[in-house]
Amino acid sequence: MSTTPKIQVRGLSKRFGPKVVLDGIDLDIAQGESLVVIGGSGSGKSVMIKCILGLIRPDAGSVRIDGEDVTKLDRRGRERVMAKFGMLFQGGALFDSLPVWENVAFGLIQGQGMARAEARAIALRKLQAVGLGAPVAELHPSELSGGMQKRVSLARAIAREPEIILFDEPTTGLDPIMADVINDLIIACVQELGATTITITHDMHSARKIASRVAMIYHGKIIWNGPAADIDRSGNPYVDQFVNGHAEGPIQMEVRPL
Repeated sequence: MSTTPKIQVRGLSKRFGPKVVLDGIDLDIAQGESLVVIGGSGSGKSVMIKCILGLIRPDAGSVRIDGEDVTKLDRRGRERVMAKFGMLFQGGALFDSLPVWENVAFGLIQGQGMARAEARAIALRKLQAVGLGAPVAELHPSELSGGMQKRVSLARAIAREPEIILFDEPTTGLDPIMADVINDLIIACVQELGATTITITHDMHSARKIASRVAMIYHGKIIWNGPAADIDRSGNPYVDQFVNGHAEGPIQMEVRPL
């Protein structure tokens, strides 16, 4: 079995103007591992996965997928590697003008040039995998509830059967029951595909349920990284404060007076 990490991040740095968002991130993610990245708003979580996905170019550092540094590839090489990825965006990022099945099949049709009939058949199977029947396929996103939109987004993320899936706040805006439904669907879909996943979330219930390993970002650095089972005995006061949701601690929130 290969010991090369599926994803390897070294010295990843990014700033926007004077603001340092990522400050030398190092991470190894093994094949089939489910990594959950936690941290407060503005800590750099979304920027990190966008750098891994290639949506943002880092200022320094490397991102290796199966040992290949994607930050040094040309456009064609990057497209080849990015075909390994699926992504569930925080807001769903569904196309309002397209019916549900075309949203799910978008990458198959536009990215792979698949015939529409074949792509539609795959889309229907993926919708079924996330608990949505064929009648939903003909609806538009505006006709769906928030939970249904998340499930459509998950179906799209797995439509091409990717090797790596990135989840950006998959349960944000959902009630606790629907959030747990999404968690269960993520676990089931990932296990079926054998995919490697990175999830960023504020939801500690989700983190505990879907993670094999947890990493915490604070001020652009990984300050703790370990098995999910160790999250409650990390010995790190920043992690302890975050996972327990305490206002008092080393993490100070900026609160403006009324």
